[in-house]
Parts: sequence; structure tokens; C-alpha cells
Amino acid sequence: MKIDILTLFPEMFVSPLGESIIKRARERKLVNIATINIRDFAYDKHQQVDDYPFGGGAGMVMKADVVAEAMESVKKPDSWTIFMSPQGKPLKQNIVAQLAKREHLIILCGHYEGIDERIMRLVDEEISIGDYILTGGEIPAMVLIDAAIRLLPGVLGGEQSPLEESFAGFLLEYPQYTRPASYKEHEVPQVLLSGHHENIRRWRKKQSLLRTLLKRPDLLLDRDWDQEETSLIKEILFNREK
Repeated sequence: MKIDILTLFPEMFVSPLGESIIKRARERKLVNIATINIRDFAYDKHQQVDDYPFGGGAGMVMKADVVAEAMESVKKPDSWTIFMSPQGKPLKQNIVAQLAKREHLIILCGHYEGIDERIMRLVDEEISIGDYILTGGEIPAMVLIDAAIRLLPGVLGGEQSPLEESFAGFLLEYPQYTRPASYKEHEVPQVLLSGHHENIRRWRKKQSLLRTLLKRPDLLLDRDWDQEETSLIKEILFNREK
């Protein structure tokens, strides 16, 4: 995958994209990430990238001509252009999974009070990471990049791990434990120490259902339940341990 980030602050990405899983993915050539400084495409000696809005109002607006030049410098036939915006669709795991299949992502990070509306004709998708306002699109871009890269084949090593995480299906992930088995009178559930793989699998599925019911019941709406899920939900509702 190729990812081009259009930003006024490329230095913000140096450390986050040079650590941990993203660093390893880049070193193994599983993803190629580049930052493009929008300011480099300004026409005047002061490298002005914004101007006052027509019609008046507070703040400055990023200029259409400068941003368009930056976008067109990296755009290819297979490119998918994303504008990080609070007006965009909420970033969900299913959207991340679709983006991870793209060959080339162009991520535009806005700043100031907004961006000239004429740029939107070059944008394929607007994405938001939440109903709040940040200084710019750089941090949302990092969130999207991290979420997408970890789904690329070979990035996490094992193919099963991403499938068991929260939101991979419609359930939150089950609780995890490691050594020591006893910590300040809190014990690891015995089923996890039993070595019985089927019982462990069923316990984890039940815990995922329970966590989702308690923390994100909205995820359970309008779902088609299979026979095992129906049975586990009955156990939860009637407080029966299995």
C-alpha cells in the first residue's frame, strides 16, 4: 500500500510513523508512507496557503489552487482521496477494512477554519474520528493510518489476531489475562487455565457478548443471532455460569 499525506505540518508525522508496528511495516516494505508539504505548492515568496473567506467571517480558509496542486502532484488512476473532516462519516472498523484494501490512499489534512469548497470535487471520501473539533487533520490522519496498516496482510504476523479484536465483527473483544495467575487475590478465570480449547472459545464468546451488552449495546441492535449466540445470551440473562 502507498499512503501520501498532504499536510502543512509534515514534522508531526515523523515520530508516530517511525515507531512500533508501523515502523516494522515500513521496514518490511508492506507500506510506503510519504508526507507532502502543502506549503511547497504555494505561488508567492511567503508560501501563503490560506486567505480570508469571501463573505467575511472569522479565521482563514485554505486556498483551492494550492491544495489542488498538492493533490494532483501525487494523484494516480488508482488513488483514493480522503479528507479528514468533522463533517465526514464516522470512522468504523468496516471502513478501515475497506481502506486497507486500497492500493493508494491520499489523506488531506485540513487546518485553520476550513478548506475552499472547490477542493471537494477532488475528494472521494470525508472521514471523521469523532464529534469534536481538533486543530487540524493531522491527528485524525494518524488514527486512520494506524488502524488501516495493522490490517494489511503480514503486518501483525498472525492472520487471526485482527479478526478477534473489538469491532472486527460486531462484538467487543473478550477480557485478556497473563501471568501471574493470582494477583492481589484476583484470580485468572479457571477456564483459561484448563487447556480445554472449546470451553475457552465458548467462554470468550460469552464474555464478548456480555461486554458488548454492558458497554456498547448499540452494536447489538438489528443483528441476526446464530444458535450459539442465542444460547449464550440466554445464559447471560439468566446469570448462569458455563
